[in-house]
Amino acid sequence: MEQSIYTTILAPNPSLMSGPGTNTIILGRNDQDGALVIDPADANPAHLEAIVREGERRGGIRKILITHGHPDHVGGAVELRERLGAPIYAFNRRGVPILDYETPDGTVFHVGGDTLRAFHTPGHSFDHLCFLLENARILFAGDHISGITTNVIGDLLGYLNALKRLQSFEIAEIVPAHGPNVADPQAKIAEYIAHRQLRERQILQVMEQLGPGATIPHMVAQIYQDVDPKLHPVAAHSVEAHLLKLEKEGVVTRKGEGWTLVH
Repeated sequence: MEQSIYTTILAPNPSLMSGPGTNTIILGRNDQDGALVIDPADANPAHLEAIVREGERRGGIRKILITHGHPDHVGGAVELRERLGAPIYAFNRRGVPILDYETPDGTVFHVGGDTLRAFHTPGHSFDHLCFLLENARILFAGDHISGITTNVIGDLLGYLNALKRLQSFEIAEIVPAHGPNVADPQAKIAEYIAHRQLRERQILQVMEQLGPGATIPHMVAQIYQDVDPKLHPVAAHSVEAHLLKLEKEGVVTRKGEGWTLVH
């Protein structure tokens, strides 16, 4: 049986935000291309050892790729670079100061007889990259798409545009940074877009009810009544992202902490 082109190793960094932990990906087929690792997420020695061992099975890790600069994705990158001498690739230095090479949209890496193409997918973070293994049609989605739930978004316009861009790709499988793989990629992408459209309608309805000067905490309390209050600060970020989009579109205005519908 032919060896799968990638292996997922779960990092020992479970949390409220990362769920069971971050999926670290090792790609390669023990050929002349060697191996790549995506998101060596934790500096735990056992985790790093597992990454190195799997990389050796696949021709040795030659590059370290980072989807974005959040701590639960870069936690073991420096230690892995020091151990292997493999350079770190990420979108830009502002997002990942430890990088060796910036990786603009469309950058191609060769691995396992296939091509891995980087796509800039802002939204969750400004520097977010997804990586598409083009012949195998596998998308390594980082935090752009989750196997657990929807993700926290900062730039909603950028996020929706990036999701719509992914709708134009032929994708057989999505490997997220958190949770299990997604077997029906286009259905999941459509679900994410629909979710954001629903959330926007909810925000507009709640603003109508609350009247001029509605604050984000008041909106969150109304919209997320069935969510653990511990998660309300996280929900507030998503509500703010929606409001910033609506502000750009001239649908709402802001004065201090209050938001008002434009009629």
